[in-house]
Amino acid sequence: MKLPRRSLLAAAPLLAAPGLVRAQGAWPSRSVRVVVPFPPGGSNDAVARPLTDAFSQRFGQPFVVDNKPGAGSTIGSAEVARSPADGYLLMVTSSTFSTSAAVQRTPYDAARDFECVALLATAPLLVLATPNFPASNLAEAISYLRANPDKVDYGSAGPGSINHLSAELFAQKAGGLRMQHVPYRGMGPALTDLAAGTIQLLFTTVPSAAGTIQSGRVKVIGWTSEQRPASGPPAPTPKESGLEGYEASIWWGLLARRGIPAEIRTALNTAASEALSGGRLAEYLTGEGATPGRLSAQEADRFMVADLARWREVAATANIRAD
Repeated sequence: MKLPRRSLLAAAPLLAAPGLVRAQGAWPSRSVRVVVPFPPGGSNDAVARPLTDAFSQRFGQPFVVDNKPGAGSTIGSAEVARSPADGYLLMVTSSTFSTSAAVQRTPYDAARDFECVALLATAPLLVLATPNFPASNLAEAISYLRANPDKVDYGSAGPGSINHLSAELFAQKAGGLRMQHVPYRGMGPALTDLAAGTIQLLFTTVPSAAGTIQSGRVKVIGWTSEQRPASGPPAPTPKESGLEGYEASIWWGLLARRGIPAEIRTALNTAASEALSGGRLAEYLTGEGATPGRLSAQEADRFMVADLARWREVAATANIRAD
């Protein structure tokens, strides 16, 4: 049967996004705002912009990035936590979401008020040492640290940062190593002091350390994950170093207010997977030493909840608070 032109026009939104018909009409029927709880120009912003471009093309409505930085990502996150669970306010964030919830009071419950609808990517950290550090790999570093408690300083981008908590988890999993934490205001000053020998160890990302590694001013002694990028520096993983149960990575994810309709959650997860298959987003993540996420919405949410629980346990064990 041939449908009248008016009927075809009315059905167009449904054809563009199958399975998203609800009582109030198809989603999205208007623009969708995507909060990035960090300033423009950082990795979260760089992930969000190609992702929202892909979503705009996929769903036929504008997906607009809205940077809402402050308080370790909690200001922007709080706005999403207060929003209706209708799919019109989303958030692109990173592992800072978990570490902030682990070490400071937040105006929301990170696990109860949010769900991760798509894990966009994960990336391991590198363990760097000053050139004259006595150990050349993780196994040797563990032995040295055991023999020299409280004599090694490690840096971080600040109290409760992923660098701080990753180093603390390393110390806990290696049997209670004792190191001295030296917080900095960002990775730049920490890398400068590592190269100068002011501190001896640093846990950081591939992009932040790339120039310092290439210049030979620091040495790579290990990875914090079994997920070792093929293009990354050659160095042992935790298991290869005899360290079982240690895993520390950064991640980027697409989050929504918990309770978002299942069909919207599934559609966003599918669209995110498509965006990760190629183009600007995939290219950027490769440059970050990251592996694109390939989890279902349910698996992504379980990943986020487990990440929250892990860093909360680490922070509680080490009595780390950033308030």
